[in-house]
Amino acid sequence: MADLVRENFKFMSLFFKSKDVMIFNGLVALGTVGGQTAYNIFAFSCPCSTARNYLYGLTAMGVPALALFLVGVMLNHNTWDILSECRLRRCRKLSGVAVFALLASIVGRAAVAPITWMVLSLLRGEAYVCALSEFVDPASIKDFPSNYSDVHEIMAGFPCQHVPVELLHFWNVIERRLRYESQLLGWILVGFVSLSVFLMLCLRRCCSPLGYQQEAYWSHFRSQESQVFQRTMDAHAHIQAIRNVRSFFGFVALDKDEQELLESAADVKAEVPSLEWNRITGVYLYRENQGAPLYSRLQKWSNYTLQNNIEAMEKDFC
Repeated sequence: MADLVRENFKFMSLFFKSKDVMIFNGLVALGTVGGQTAYNIFAFSCPCSTARNYLYGLTAMGVPALALFLVGVMLNHNTWDILSECRLRRCRKLSGVAVFALLASIVGRAAVAPITWMVLSLLRGEAYVCALSEFVDPASIKDFPSNYSDVHEIMAGFPCQHVPVELLHFWNVIERRLRYESQLLGWILVGFVSLSVFLMLCLRRCCSPLGYQQEAYWSHFRSQESQVFQRTMDAHAHIQAIRNVRSFFGFVALDKDEQELLESAADVKAEVPSLEWNRITGVYLYRENQGAPLYSRLQKWSNYTLQNNIEAMEKDFC
């Protein structure tokens, strides 16, 4: 039984690791659903006033979506890779196709949360109903009285039912019409986004220089390299901090794990030159060296270092 549980756990772990982007996007979408639902329940409150309804409704739909998009852009490491590439190498080695591919990747991932927010807002309809209520034409509503002077003010008050009592029964007709329009726009947005994602994935597969299996390996390699690099970077910074504290006080208080880490790191570099950091920082697209694949800037740096090929390193990294 223990072996069976262990094997099933191992299988699920491998599955989730292979689907990390899809799962991450799903978690982002679920988080956005929760946030949007909570906002509508606890915070959304239509002002029911001319001009304010429109601004409030559009703001409720658009501003959170814009904020989520910017957060998604900031959390994407490709954003900072492009900025580093432009700062360090003035984007000399980036082709138009590479820039388009990277920007599409950044925008595509960052758009998950805002699109989810917009779709939910439209399907729920509260913000749309609030925003467009004042623009409903009373003449298009059967038996609506025409003896009111400030029609726009009356229509704007319907979401809060701040209207004369004899007009309250028209609210169901107005709300049904506006929700129909809102949900129609929401489903159109869903269809457009789904078709766009499908076409982009097809285009990506057609333009990729790698086969499906090698591209999956490349993605897995980058994930593993990043994890190992982060763990090693943390350990290196910890060791350097220990050395600095020991230099200042003459001793350092270490637990058992830290002592073992320090003993195993006798040959660790004290500092890594900024030039070397710059060489492994920036945009990287798939390259080969004499037929051998190079899957990352770090692997390319390691390859040239092992070959002691300083000339090629200067040419490729500068």
